[in-house]
Amino acid sequence: MRTGKQSRVRRGFSLIEVLIAMTITATLLTATMGALDASFKGYKATSESASTQVVARIVMQRLTAMVRTGEDFGPYPINPITTPNIQSDFIEFVSFRDPANDIVRITRLERRDAPAGEGLFELWYVVTTNVGGVFESSSEAPLLADLQDLSFDMEYEVGPRLKRVTIDLIINPNDLQDAAIATKLDTPTIRLVTSAAPRLND
Repeated sequence: MRTGKQSRVRRGFSLIEVLIAMTITATLLTATMGALDASFKGYKATSESASTQVVARIVMQRLTAMVRTGEDFGPYPINPITTPNIQSDFIEFVSFRDPANDIVRITRLERRDAPAGEGLFELWYVVTTNVGGVFESSSEAPLLADLQDLSFDMEYEVGPRLKRVTIDLIINPNDLQDAAIATKLDTPTIRLVTSAAPRLND
């Protein structure tokens, strides 16, 4: 008769058990990575749309403010009586006038093709200064990039005098949207439409 404790044989995981555990772990990690990727893409799309809307709305407010304070708008219709409405890819107007020194500043807002092409456009701001009817200086800067479309619908009355302008803008969401950055993204577009009338017409 034996006395004392009998020794127990300790057995480790078998190869099949290890493979099953690794398969379960890999499946869980893959599902977790998929969920994180979907969450990141959703956050990116939301932030792109929100930031682009904020920037685009600020620019639109600035454009309407410039229209309200401008005068002598162009381009003119051929005949404001028969065709008072025209659509253009630019609008220009006198934004500053100093009769004492004969200084006139003309602001032009225009749609240009994006440098990268791909059917996209940019909104540019161009300011020209004339002294005594002679060109003195000019400066320009981009306001918005990654535009799908931009048009200025102008309604004139006899004069010709601008009665109202409607700005129709379609832009791609982009969280890097600032003065000169354009990146094509496969996300829903944002459309903004606003109307403004020169203050002299109020």
